[in-house]
Amino acid sequence: MTTPSVLFVCVHNAGRSQMAAGWLRFLAGDSVEVRSAGSIPADQVNPAAVAAMAEVGIDITDQTPRILTVGAVEASDVVITMGCGDACPIFPGKRYLDWDLEDPAGKGLEAVRPIRDEIESRIRGLLADLQTPRSTDA
Repeated sequence: MTTPSVLFVCVHNAGRSQMAAGWLRFLAGDSVEVRSAGSIPADQVNPAAVAAMAEVGIDITDQTPRILTVGAVEASDVVITMGCGDACPIFPGKRYLDWDLEDPAGKGLEAVRPIRDEIESRIRGLLADLQTPRSTDA
């Protein structure tokens, strides 16, 4: 059995996608390969997102926004977009999910906490789904 790979994509790769990647790494450990990227990456991860994640014991201070590449999409089994629109390339055989989440850009910690919590809930659902064996019958 191969390790599933998940790519989180948002515009700046500084808030939502970084928090989602942090949650998945924290909850899944080495059982899932985690990537994140952005169509127009920011210079740094949103400080409010870093602070919100630190409150729940997840350190994302070592993360840096990355540009979305075709290779990252090709190497991923599941691609989760968070407002990147048409910038995300589509490849056959990949599973695509679009999570409609509020953008934490420019928001303070109080406003980022509910976004963090919504992402956690979605990550827990995703993880349960990834751990459920899929039928190979077509």
